[in-house]
Amino acid sequence: MTVTTLFTNGMTISVSGVGYNREGKFTRASEIFDPLSDEHVRKLLEICQLCSNSLLQPETSGKSDWTIVGDPTEGALLVLGEKAGMTHAATLAEFTEVSEISFDSLRKRMTAINLDKSGNLTGFSKGAPEILLPLCTRIFENGQVVPLTDEMRASIVEINAGLAENALRVLSFAYRPLEEEIPDWEPEKTERDLIFVGLIGMIDPPRDEVTGAIAICKLAGIRPIMITGDHKLTARAVAVDVGLIERDGQVISGADIDEMTEQEFADIVHSCNVFARVAPEHKLRIVTALKNGNEVVAMTGDGVNDAPAIKAADVGISMGIRGSDVTKEASDVILTDDNFATIVSAVEKGREIYSNIRKFVRFLLAANFDEVFLIFTIIMLGLPLPITAIQILWLNLATDGFPALALGVDPPETGVMERPPRKPGTKMMDRGMVTFIISAGFVAFLASTTVFLAMLTIYGGFIPGVTGPMVDWHNDISSVTGQSWEYILAHARTAVFASVVSFELLFVWNCRDEYHPVWRTRIRDSKVLMGAVMLSAILTLLTIYLAPLAALFQTMPLNLTDWGFIIVTCIPALLIPPHYIFGHRREKKKNLD
Repeated sequence: MTVTTLFTNGMTISVSGVGYNREGKFTRASEIFDPLSDEHVRKLLEICQLCSNSLLQPETSGKSDWTIVGDPTEGALLVLGEKAGMTHAATLAEFTEVSEISFDSLRKRMTAINLDKSGNLTGFSKGAPEILLPLCTRIFENGQVVPLTDEMRASIVEINAGLAENALRVLSFAYRPLEEEIPDWEPEKTERDLIFVGLIGMIDPPRDEVTGAIAICKLAGIRPIMITGDHKLTARAVAVDVGLIERDGQVISGADIDEMTEQEFADIVHSCNVFARVAPEHKLRIVTALKNGNEVVAMTGDGVNDAPAIKAADVGISMGIRGSDVTKEASDVILTDDNFATIVSAVEKGREIYSNIRKFVRFLLAANFDEVFLIFTIIMLGLPLPITAIQILWLNLATDGFPALALGVDPPETGVMERPPRKPGTKMMDRGMVTFIISAGFVAFLASTTVFLAMLTIYGGFIPGVTGPMVDWHNDISSVTGQSWEYILAHARTAVFASVVSFELLFVWNCRDEYHPVWRTRIRDSKVLMGAVMLSAILTLLTIYLAPLAALFQTMPLNLTDWGFIIVTCIPALLIPPHYIFGHRREKKKNLD
């Protein structure tokens, strides 16, 4: 937060500098201006320092001259005085605090009652211009206190609007000499007949990454809403600057909300993205109305007044740096860097994790579908198991395991933040997921079954009990090829083992993206998956061609013809169209139409 503009006694004074640093110059009409040479500016700075419950402390990291203990807005006003050469400590030494009428979000003003060394009692006030100006009847101008005319009042309102339209947060300042103490310092009796001194405009510029984060939100189907206590003009200027709304976009104030019926507000809350000059009850009402409209709401905030709305939201997010303890307790998530863009990054990371879980699940379930139905079908044909128990164990632990784990850390799908959010209650095993798993599993089942039956036919001449007579698998010799059926069965089982592995190592690439076919994905980005596939392939070859492992896993060497046949039957693993099965192509076409 940084003060950039002062208005007092008809003068507009610019202030340079950024943040809580003492560097900065005062200029008027592009010429250097000494702020302490003007009594109106001195009075303005005096009120800034007396109407404050915050302190400046030296900053040790070197990023700025001070850190603020208290409210950032008050901190910016104290830094303004330091830039001018009027220290907070020196001003406090000249006065004794008698009482204070504290600021709250409903009153939008505060008053500090102080006694100077001469025994004069004065009330110093600061607050929102539209609140404080109506309480003023006089103005400090040209060194004198004169009546505040309607023309002067209109001019101040115009200056305030101009500052607000430049995205400045504007505060007004006034004072009132008091002849005697007022019982209980009632606001109605204390804050009246004030003498207007001036306006101060300050800026809290959005971080550079906010504009991009808001654009990503819109692309991802997330609707960012700004709720602020600033003036409507300030809120509009900031919202336009960060791309939240267009210049003619709607901005609703707390006063506007109070005038609406429940139905009117329920209708407007689903289209308006900027709310200004709101009180805590308005924030809670906005959150409640959104939730009643079946929206999933995340609410951020830092002050105690934000706690009820944060507690009511589906996801309450408090600020880790500026957030109060009450707000942190009410929240579900604490944002450690107070950066809106971090929330968007967290949403993106959450979508990536969810997407990778779906990849992992559909790969393993489709692979198991193949193995289960392969074994069931072959047994129903009266044939021996097409794959041994130790081979199944190896498939599940090594061949399936490494690619599945790699999918868990795979780069995100293309356009993960270009899709609308999932509807509440959406199941991971949705219709598209189940259809894909069954479709892929069935294709894999056809491939492995074809390989098993083909190997029996090629090396045995027929399929025992199906296309030829039953045989003794341990003792009989094929009458067609002259090879033992024990050898033929072991060869067929090895081919099935190799087929299942080959299909899965091809199919895993089709599990990476449910929105695009495999040939439209960035395969080179999946380096971990490449490594996992290569590792699984090498281990499989070792179990077939390395004699000790071949004996353990009951495999036999396969020739090039066998491998050629296996690869041809497994090619469909790359051709299964996930974008059709999941229905995303139809959704895209519908959106284009």
